[in-house]
Amino acid sequence: MQPIPANAPVIEFRDVAYALPNGQPLLRDLNLQVQRGETLVLLGRSGSGKTTTLKLVNRLLNPSGGGVWVNGAPNQETDVICLRRSVGYVIQDVGLFPHFTVERNIGLVPRIEGWPTDRIHLRVQELLQIVGLGREIASRYPYQLSGGQRQRVGVARALAADPSILLMDEPFGALDALTRDQLQREFLLLQERLNKTVVFVTHDLREALRLGSRIALMEAGQLVAVLPPQDFLRSTDPLAAAYVQAFGEGLNSVATRGSE
Repeated sequence: MQPIPANAPVIEFRDVAYALPNGQPLLRDLNLQVQRGETLVLLGRSGSGKTTTLKLVNRLLNPSGGGVWVNGAPNQETDVICLRRSVGYVIQDVGLFPHFTVERNIGLVPRIEGWPTDRIHLRVQELLQIVGLGREIASRYPYQLSGGQRQRVGVARALAADPSILLMDEPFGALDALTRDQLQREFLLLQERLNKTVVFVTHDLREALRLGSRIALMEAGQLVAVLPPQDFLRSTDPLAAAYVQAFGEGLNSVATRGSE
């Protein structure tokens, strides 16, 4: 994809709608921009449209109305294979191939892109270090890893071909509290180092406040508000205020992104 001006959005939703084949609307009138290098968190309850929005970026779904622009071009006009290879995608259950070693899983997209074997090997070793895993992990299979290790491998695989965009769909949601906290810390360090454009789905306000540059609050397929973490805490919007009340005290200390 072609480079775009630094001040232009990397991802843009223009009047986007999405409906199921039976006509049931899941998204309506979505207008949203994601800027270069930011982590935009999509926050909302189950069924609010978060994952649907995410999947429209890499064309796992196609809009019923409006359009999605990626790197300055309508993604409907971009070859879908090229689009997906240029966008990293991390999901909650990781989706590693069980019959592939960690090295083969991480090196999948570079291998498809025709990278030479020695370059793939070096890239895998580099990424294992970046996500906090030892080199000995490379020869193991997914079933030999803990949940946190598998999630790290999933992040490494998404970064393998150095995409500028990273889509993350509740990547830490299935992990225990301590592992989730550790991976959130590592994500902040990783983002500080790599400066990717990230769209991150969660239903957890604390996670949104901790990781997001901005929080896009969704409800019933519509965008309610888009706010930086500290502004979200002070918002008079009824739904935002309900989230703050539900999650209780101590949110201000969480909302200072990257302070840990």
